[in-house]
Amino acid sequence: MSIKTIDAKMLSKMFLTGAQNLEAKKEWINELNVFPVPDGDTGTNMTMTIMSAAAEVGALGDDTDMETLAKTISSGSLRGARGNSGVILSQLLRGFTRGVKAHKELDALILAAAMEKAVETAYKAVMKPKEGTILTVAKEASLKAVEIAPEADDLEGFFAEVFEHAEITLSKTPDMLPVLKEAGVVDSGGQGLLEVLRGAIDGFLGKEVDYTNFQKSAPASVTKISAQSETDIKFGYCTEFIIMLNETMSEETEQEFKDFLTSIGDSIVVVADDEIVKVHVHTNHPGQAIERALTYGSLSRMKIDNMRLEHEEKLIKDAEKIAKEQAAKAAKKPMKEVGFISVSAGDGLTDIFKDLGVDYLIEGGQTMNPSTEDMLNAIDKVHAKTIFIFPNNKNIILAANQARDLTKDKTIVVVPTKNVPQGISAMISFVPEKNAEENLAEMMEAISIVQTGQVTYAVRDTKIDDKEIHEGNIMGIGDKGMLAVGEEREDVALETVKCMADEDSEIVSIYYGADVTEEEADDLASRIEEEFPDCEVEVNYGGQPIYYYIISVE
Repeated sequence: MSIKTIDAKMLSKMFLTGAQNLEAKKEWINELNVFPVPDGDTGTNMTMTIMSAAAEVGALGDDTDMETLAKTISSGSLRGARGNSGVILSQLLRGFTRGVKAHKELDALILAAAMEKAVETAYKAVMKPKEGTILTVAKEASLKAVEIAPEADDLEGFFAEVFEHAEITLSKTPDMLPVLKEAGVVDSGGQGLLEVLRGAIDGFLGKEVDYTNFQKSAPASVTKISAQSETDIKFGYCTEFIIMLNETMSEETEQEFKDFLTSIGDSIVVVADDEIVKVHVHTNHPGQAIERALTYGSLSRMKIDNMRLEHEEKLIKDAEKIAKEQAAKAAKKPMKEVGFISVSAGDGLTDIFKDLGVDYLIEGGQTMNPSTEDMLNAIDKVHAKTIFIFPNNKNIILAANQARDLTKDKTIVVVPTKNVPQGISAMISFVPEKNAEENLAEMMEAISIVQTGQVTYAVRDTKIDDKEIHEGNIMGIGDKGMLAVGEEREDVALETVKCMADEDSEIVSIYYGADVTEEEADDLASRIEEEFPDCEVEVNYGGQPIYYYIISVE
């Protein structure tokens, strides 16, 4: 039987099956990231974005109307948006729902017009849209929909033709972006969108949905800076992951792995079967646990929690009454003129921002991008007329911008810092006597003279910037691409600095991570001083996971 229209009940089902299919494919999408770093998060960000809305859509039931459904999808995805890909997905959904909310039934013409609106909204959200990305896949799908909608006999054929064109467009993304072609992958965001469309069509064709799968994601932790010292925790990072085994792990190998984990931590759980191994360990060196695990297979469901921050939960709960009273008093007091919010991914980095005068730190960064809602919660808790936000990651800037646009009672200034050194330089350049516009100009100038390199390890073989990279290699990644690749961590770090520094450089700042000792960082600093005797070299504890070193040159 030919189906020419869909109602709110069917659109709800299609949205949920689209979300479900994206969730099922998220780890595969993560692996499509160009840089083979262990924090590939496009699939995770898109999934957490759409699941934020799916949790609310699933609660509506079958009796919802189109306007309520559209509002729920739009608001849920906007507030839950994480990372650039997640924000773009939320804007696509926002535009699409604007196009359908006034209709009880949707035919091909209405759907095509809504897809046009989706693309228009998403392109406006990105300052410099780049072709060969999720935007291109969405645009081409929309163009095909508009082309064939007037002659569409039924929606099944209409959906199939639009999807086929989107799939072909995705396959061409490596020809549009050379970096994709060199790495041998298609655009990960575009693949994520394709999986949403694939799942939505499955729902239209009758696939059943398990509504229990949709649960709202927990917000990132927002930490108020206080003078209270932290409890002494021997092993600071709760590290969990699943190993998808290349081959069955023998009892001897399993014991060797357990012995290794024991040497770097405690609270160890290793549960193995023929195909997977579930791992839990408390350690100060999560990267070492991950590196060893990668010798046995690929990893999924990686999660690293900083327990030195989590211990404060009890203190926070005990202080809830006091905090409410203080908030009530603060509401009566005049708001201060300026406040600051920064994203941080390491206890040492958090201390640095605290010392610089940041009011609130949002825990996040490479391994977990904060959502728009996390940003809004932080904004709500900073009692200031003007608030500067330092995202400190290029993948968080759009979420910060989205929070800015949703805030009506305060002036929000998003300083587009792409890494921690830029955030630190921007904060240092703040002058209380200057207004917001003048300070933003000063901060942008400060950012422009900072070069940053980040040292981590590769999780797969690839080729980037004419450099052959193999799984397990150490990489030095700069602001614009791959700077160094090698076997030895400190050698790669030094080579990374050589690629950034010149005779005009004055300061090299080293922020060493959770898997690096102070002695190792000092040794690296000595080697840099020998190479660049006219430079001042500073060593700071960052405590960040995954990235051995974050190094800036000014």
